[in-house]
Amino acid sequence: MSQIRPLIPLLVTAGILIGGNGLQGTFISLRASQEGFSTSLIGIVGAGYNIGFAIGCIYVTRMLRAIGHIRTFSAMAAIAASSSIAMALVIDPSFWFGMRLVSGICFASLFATVESWLNAKVTNSNRARTLSIYRLVDLGSVTAAQYMIPGVGIGGFQLFAIISMALTLSLVPISLADRSKPVAPEAIRFDVRKLWNISPLATIGCIVVGLTNASFRSLGPIYAEQIGLSVTQIASFMSAGIVGGVVLQYPLGIYSDRLDRRVIILVATLGSALAALYLAIFAGGNEWRNFVGIFVFGAFAMPLYSLCSAHANDHAGEGEHALVSAGMLFFWSAGAIIGPLFASVLLDHFGPQALFIYTAVILVAFMAYTALRMTARAPVPAEARSGRFRNLLRTSAFFTKLAGSDKDDRG
Repeated sequence: MSQIRPLIPLLVTAGILIGGNGLQGTFISLRASQEGFSTSLIGIVGAGYNIGFAIGCIYVTRMLRAIGHIRTFSAMAAIAASSSIAMALVIDPSFWFGMRLVSGICFASLFATVESWLNAKVTNSNRARTLSIYRLVDLGSVTAAQYMIPGVGIGGFQLFAIISMALTLSLVPISLADRSKPVAPEAIRFDVRKLWNISPLATIGCIVVGLTNASFRSLGPIYAEQIGLSVTQIASFMSAGIVGGVVLQYPLGIYSDRLDRRVIILVATLGSALAALYLAIFAGGNEWRNFVGIFVFGAFAMPLYSLCSAHANDHAGEGEHALVSAGMLFFWSAGAIIGPLFASVLLDHFGPQALFIYTAVILVAFMAYTALRMTARAPVPAEARSGRFRNLLRTSAFFTKLAGSDKDDRG
């Protein structure tokens, strides 16, 4: 505990940020629906956040190197809090798109700052414990935040204010309790062509995860609302998908370390596609069928990003792992921009079930591509792989470094 204690301010800050971001994503979709935005417009607003997130991922390292961690964090937290309040003052789709874009830039920068800061303070002896606590903070805060929506209500000014307050208060732990001055991180380079050459399958896989999982996060609340679930049930529906994402991360990861990793990617994709078809065809408006379906969907769909990242790292050469980490996040962001836009149009024209039919079609196509790649390239033997499976968050490129390497684990 003495080794973890210095990291508590950063972990508390991360919890506030993750919870506020998870709350805002679900709330904005529901509030936009209440304000009369079409589903297509809600998809555009959701895409705005992902566009901003991609921009933030690219430029945050330059900011950290130019002005340091605490100034970067303070500036981005202030802007993010202001953008949240501004959305309550101007109810307009174009304005909300702009504010969500700003919010995406800010959250990408905030997550990168916290995780870079943690990287500077964590050691090999406390890395595993820090990572476990961080994952618990992530799961607990984003799940608990969903239930603030039925507790406070969708209408009015309150939730905008709560989100803004949370972002402002995230400054307190690191301002008062952390006096460290971490060294600026090394510049992270992006090389799209290089990453494609390392692993076409992992590249396409991360785009697919963005196309499908980001659509669930942006439009899942609208799906649940349109099939007749109450606000409390919508919070439970979203939470079930988030909690489900934890269940199979490590079992699938362990088997992927022992077998051809592409087989496990194929299994996870199949499970996700079947769950999506179940939600689209059999769940209907039944509360518990939807809870079970989205829980299973999350269990298989959420590990896909980590599995694809691990597969890319299997083929990466010496010094290319940072490139893989940044590139995977970039390709996920690209899919996350397109996915909600396309899925929202389908929901507008064909109803709520179209969300998971769209998801299933994308996943089946990815299964076919995975099978094709298995015939085109031999698997990397388990003993020749440069690292093991890592359960990754899609928060910043620095999280992969925080998760460590096998070399770190061995000390």
